[in-house]
This record gives sequence, C-alpha cells and structure tokens, in this order.
Amino acid sequence: MANLDWSQCPAVESIPGKVSGAWVFKDTRMPVATVFENLESGATIDEIVEWFDVSREQIVAVLEFAARSLDPPNPPNSANREMPVDAHSV
Repeated sequence: MANLDWSQCPAVESIPGKVSGAWVFKDTRMPVATVFENLESGATIDEIVEWFDVSREQIVAVLEFAARSLDPPNPPNSANREMPVDAHSV
C-alpha cells in the first residue's frame, strides 16, 4: 500500500509514546495496520469488530480513506489552462 497521509483521516491518531507512535484508531490502542493484516488473512469486518475494540464505522472510515487515496488526482480545471498556440495564427 502506498504511504498514506493518515493525518488527513479523522478516524485515526498518532501520539508519540502511545503504541510507539503508530497510527491507531482514535481513543484506542489498536493499530490501523491490524485491520489490513486481518483482512488480508481473510477476516471479515464483523469478525474484526468482534475481536478488537473498534466499531464497524471506524473500520469503514479507514477503508474508505485508503480507497480514496487510490483515486487519480483531479485533472486541472480547463479554464485555468493556457490555450495552445497555433503556429498558423502567429
């Protein structure tokens, strides 16, 4: 997975000295990486909610954030682009 700027995800936090500064679900000690590791191993979201102290909403927020990070950047606004110069009009 690409390096994500987790500071932009409101569902997580990183506090120096708390779980060695790892990104964790807000107000928990559960690392975000644990969700991805369990999903990769075949666990379902419902199983992760049952096994760990996080809500379905927290997991979905993190997964949506990760999914949005894979979206291509927005193309520049065509109104802001310079018009190409046509050699015939010069």
